[in-house]
Amino acid sequence: MILVPLLLMGCGSSPSRISEPRDPLEPFNRAVFRFNSDFDKAFLQPIAKGYRAITPAPVERGVTNFFANISDVTSVVNNILQFKMSRAGSDVGRLFINSTVGVFGFVDVATNVGLPSYKEDFGQTLGYWGLDSGAFIMLPFLGPSSVRDAFGDVGDLFTDPLFHLGPLYGFDEEHVYWGLIALRAVDRRANYLTTTQILEDAALDPYILLRDAYLQRRHYRVHDGNPPDLGDGEDFWDDIDFDD
Repeated sequence: MILVPLLLMGCGSSPSRISEPRDPLEPFNRAVFRFNSDFDKAFLQPIAKGYRAITPAPVERGVTNFFANISDVTSVVNNILQFKMSRAGSDVGRLFINSTVGVFGFVDVATNVGLPSYKEDFGQTLGYWGLDSGAFIMLPFLGPSSVRDAFGDVGDLFTDPLFHLGPLYGFDEEHVYWGLIALRAVDRRANYLTTTQILEDAALDPYILLRDAYLQRRHYRVHDGNPPDLGDGEDFWDDIDFDD
């Protein structure tokens, strides 16, 4: 218990102590990180806190489940692209059960019957086929990413059902589409309120903590929870359960 805060402080107390080869754009990334942090504190956090304050917990959980169910469509496609057919079948099963018995996904019945959620994305698919993550980049408004994952985000747009709801259901009014996009963003931000507080309290340099956690988590997910040794010796993040 005493060592954990010390380790976290050590991660962020000296930004220039070690040059991170995966972050050649660090000065630019830090500037974008500051912009994102200021924008988040001024606009997104107040909206997310207000949303959480007025939304009953069961309703908020149902909204989160609804958007998680939609994202299983992207997971199905990427599991097929990685030839992980058993996982793709599990995702299809989740979609069917949650969209029917779970009332359009508002209730996560599939998890309760033993169908895990894999949430594969196109960035993971590119990594699976050997494409290196490339340089770490901090995207305005969107947050931490990498060159590979930024291209992956573009690919995921084509499998995101929200981007096809208008033509599919005849939504002529754009406010319906953008309303769903905004609701998903606010709900996602509300789910990370506690994480933000931990990030701000855990390290003297939240940027380094966020960068290292992101890169380690993506490496972990690309290799389905069993990543090869990076050759850097012991890593503090090896003890973190990124699935939790």
